[in-house]
Amino acid sequence: MKILPTDRMRRDRRRLGFSLVELLIVIAIILIIAAIAVPKLTRTRMYAQEMASIRGVITLHTAQTQYYSQFGKYATTLAELGPPTSGTAGPQSADLIPSDLTTGKKGGYIYTITSTQGGYQINATPDAFGNSGSRTFFSDQSQVIRENYGQEPATAQSKAIN
Repeated sequence: MKILPTDRMRRDRRRLGFSLVELLIVIAIILIIAAIAVPKLTRTRMYAQEMASIRGVITLHTAQTQYYSQFGKYATTLAELGPPTSGTAGPQSADLIPSDLTTGKKGGYIYTITSTQGGYQINATPDAFGNSGSRTFFSDQSQVIRENYGQEPATAQSKAIN
């Protein structure tokens, strides 16, 4: 039997491509791998944001110490620690922290400074609890950073980070 060129081309085309079943199996395998990897990636990202938040609290401590040595008192707001909008640095804006931390929101955390009798308190809470972080942080002029697992803000009685 003589094979016509068109028959040979049809057979070659069938051998070159993937069948629908093969493609569906590959897609299913990719989806299974993604279902396993995405939660781990999310937890890793959240942990990184928590570590960055701790570094932010340490940065605020350093800035408060410098502010105190320059002006004889602790800053009462993040703006006092931040860069000036114009002119030179002074008590209203000492240029001790970066402008993105001055806004109070950085890396999925919200930072606040509260003035206390003879000191200050720093709170760092996740912007979206469970997404950007699962811990809240607290510290004061003692520079001991405390954490709380949960949505309630950490306090002076919370567990210290070792």
